[in-house]
Amino acid sequence: MAGVLEFTNARCKNCYKCLRECPVKAIEVVNHQAQIIEDKCILCGRCTLVCPQNAKKVHNDTDLIKEMLKGDTEVIASVAPSFASSFNIADFGIMRAALKKVGFTDAQETAIGAKMVTEEYDRLLKEGKYRNLISTACPSIVRLVRLYYPEAVKYLAPVYSPMVAHAKLIKTLKPEAKVVFIGPCIAKKREGADSIYVDGVLTFEELENIFRENEVDISKIKPLNTDLVKSDFNAARFYPINRGIIKSFGTKRDGYEYVSVDGVLKCREALDGIHNLKGMFLELNACDFACVNGPCSLCGQAGSAVKATAAIRNYVALDRQSEAAATAEMLPRIDITCEYPPAGNNDRPVSEREIKEILARTGKTGPEDELNCGACGYNTCREKAVAIARGYADVDMCVPYMRERAESVSVEVIENSPNGIVVLDFDLRILEINTAAKVIWGIKEKDVKGQYAFDYFDPTDFFRAVNESRTVMRKKVEVPVTGKFVELTVKVLKEHKMLFGVMKDITESVRVGEELSKVKMKTLEITDDVIKKQMMVAQEIASLLGETTAETKIALLKLKKTLEEEKDN
Repeated sequence: MAGVLEFTNARCKNCYKCLRECPVKAIEVVNHQAQIIEDKCILCGRCTLVCPQNAKKVHNDTDLIKEMLKGDTEVIASVAPSFASSFNIADFGIMRAALKKVGFTDAQETAIGAKMVTEEYDRLLKEGKYRNLISTACPSIVRLVRLYYPEAVKYLAPVYSPMVAHAKLIKTLKPEAKVVFIGPCIAKKREGADSIYVDGVLTFEELENIFRENEVDISKIKPLNTDLVKSDFNAARFYPINRGIIKSFGTKRDGYEYVSVDGVLKCREALDGIHNLKGMFLELNACDFACVNGPCSLCGQAGSAVKATAAIRNYVALDRQSEAAATAEMLPRIDITCEYPPAGNNDRPVSEREIKEILARTGKTGPEDELNCGACGYNTCREKAVAIARGYADVDMCVPYMRERAESVSVEVIENSPNGIVVLDFDLRILEINTAAKVIWGIKEKDVKGQYAFDYFDPTDFFRAVNESRTVMRKKVEVPVTGKFVELTVKVLKEHKMLFGVMKDITESVRVGEELSKVKMKTLEITDDVIKKQMMVAQEIASLLGETTAETKIALLKLKKTLEEEKDN
């Protein structure tokens, strides 16, 4: 089933937290957004719990189930025993009454199916045919083995989970009825969709919303008598806690050790060495503390898993007798055996040459360069290189490499800029300065970072910028020490509490301007002499030249005026 976990539009900021938490790395990054790889995901739900942006949500069948409840067909709920810890009630009769209020025809405990599963496990152990036997109650573990440990599939107990076993029992007794499983597990949604016996799956979170919509207050519900609740399957209610499956056995079979392992990473450790084991019954749970700590449980506070475990123990200890006529012994015997073939992993093999080439692209040319810091979400640099080769990751996910590259590029840009660049803090201490700025200000010291600016140049314009909280621009500033002229811009970076100064050396253009002014002045002097001489000559030959002399005088006076105006500017 695709789409059990969906993504919402959120501010995913390349934190890779979900990837770090994913025990099978079933997450790829596309355009800097995390995406679940459906055919690799085991639906343990870790990513839904750790995402700081709530970018992931669980596929919701609530609307579909609401439509079922409106119909004429019976809809029977199969409720996981962990309801006692999530809803803080120790009487299934209350849960049954509450479910009837929102439209369910009836409700039963999945522990009925759990007892059937335990009996089948015990039968297989009694036969002694299995070198090791792995419980199959947790769909995440079953998928983990089928996808990533195909050689260990032969150890999976060929038995339905309690959910499917119970659903099949209900369908056997009432073929037309619809069965909806209710529990704290995301993986049950995929398992339910793949089963012909389960018509829908609700998480405890979704059920809580349904209760809220229908104004059903659990604390005010009076219990109803519960069908099929009898002490002979009471121990099966232990299933949702650590060693719960083991506790549900009446006696232990000789030749087998009964071991419980919680958490995917620890389960992987057990599976990695399973061929070195013999005579083991392994109760494997994807969630730490088992099902009571499932991703959709309602026990979300610190220490809640321990408290939830205690709640289940208390619930089992009550061992109430039912007033119902039916008992477990009266149930029909049904076949709950099944097969779990390897699921197949389509990931292509990656050569050592490819790995080395990809590592080299991030500056890792030797083992000493492989930091294995895990910032990208992968445990090692080589693991990430394999993911890149398979198209699940990008080179720029390497945080140390990208930071080093960014710093290197920025340093190169600043250092090789033809303009002088200086960065000061608001206390006018030098944070960064390039060679061009040192030349402009005549700074000879090699390292002046951390020193006050006024020890090396006049920071008046920088002080104005920070004091007035605005950008300061000067067209021409003279540097007395070097005799240079610069065009200065000082920008205030408020968020970083820094001042960014850029100086363009305009000394050459100022020098050219000065030379041009000298030429103009010389021309003005020559023009003035010409005018004087012209006037003298004009007086002598005025009668001969007439108006021509006057016109020449006017032209020369205009030239003189123009030159004088340019001088003033």
